[in-house]
Amino acid sequence: MSAPNAAAPNAAARHNPKVTTALRRFAISISVLNIFGYTLLGFEQPWIWPFVALATGYTVEIVLELLGARAEGRAPRFAGGGFKGMVEFLFPAHITSLAVNMLSYVNDRMWVMVFGVIVAVGTKWVLRAPVKGRMRHYMNPSNFGIAVILLLFPWASIAPPYHFTEYLDGGFDWLVPAIIITLGTMLNAKLTERMWLILAWVGGFALQAIVRGLLFGTSIPAALAMMTGVAFVLFTNYMITDPGTTPSSKWGQIAFGGSVAALYGVLTAMSIAYGLFFATALVCAIRGAFLWTADIVAKKRAEEALALAAVTQAVARADAPADAQPDTADAQPDASAAADATAACACPAGACSCPAPANAEADTPKTPVAA
Repeated sequence: MSAPNAAAPNAAARHNPKVTTALRRFAISISVLNIFGYTLLGFEQPWIWPFVALATGYTVEIVLELLGARAEGRAPRFAGGGFKGMVEFLFPAHITSLAVNMLSYVNDRMWVMVFGVIVAVGTKWVLRAPVKGRMRHYMNPSNFGIAVILLLFPWASIAPPYHFTEYLDGGFDWLVPAIIITLGTMLNAKLTERMWLILAWVGGFALQAIVRGLLFGTSIPAALAMMTGVAFVLFTNYMITDPGTTPSSKWGQIAFGGSVAALYGVLTAMSIAYGLFFATALVCAIRGAFLWTADIVAKKRAEEALALAAVTQAVARADAPADAQPDTADAQPDASAAADATAACACPAGACSCPAPANAEADTPKTPVAA
């Protein structure tokens, strides 16, 4: 299949430079973390798996983009940009593939990891909703891929807590989350602009831990201690803040982050494991339903407005001749008066002459008659 010229007018719009920079830094960060993870930190998946995950993610992304471009009659988004354009196009697939492999644990069954990557990358083409006139994916890809693995394969799990600090001691185990927090905060504050979401999520998580402790007897210190783990820090800075599947407004971010925290508390209180991933997926699904509902309501209101405008114009056209009728009616009495005047001036039958008009008497000089 030959790719159309990217300079064609129907080519799809690329990311703006700010988003591209954020994706680049995300991709670099997760790549560096994987390198250190397999050499220093204690990642337990086979070292070949990240490469298999990347090959799978790249292939699925390119194939679906080609199919989507052909169906939509546009140029593929990676066409025309050379090697740089292809690399920038694959940033999301790169991040998603490494995240699914890094955060899920499927024993020695690599095909389950591959399945999760396919689901994660493919969901961007299936679960979509209209946003400002464009179809955008609303489900966090890597989170959804991991959630599907956990649902379909009960024996699978997420990466164990020691996964990121197994070979670190002497206080260095605090260095990893400190670095992630520092770099993640800088990235989210300057590029993704999702700090309100992070604050709502972290504050809501602490609040739900306290509420669960008061209502269900959960150990509050133990529930709060989860916030110090590397997995929580990674989730906070690199997953829940995905700019493509979260609101951009201040109150939208607060609602999203707070909702994920609240739903996590509910799922955990119901003894449902892996609440972080399920809560995020559910909130993304609710947001997608909201976007579809808002779009349907907006279209319905637009149709009603057009119908009302059409009826108004029709009524105006119908009333236009009626408005002109009084002018015709007013003209008729004038014509009748003229006809009556003409009839009044007519000489009676057998008369030798017509009487002088009334104003003629005023003009005729009068001779006084003596008594």
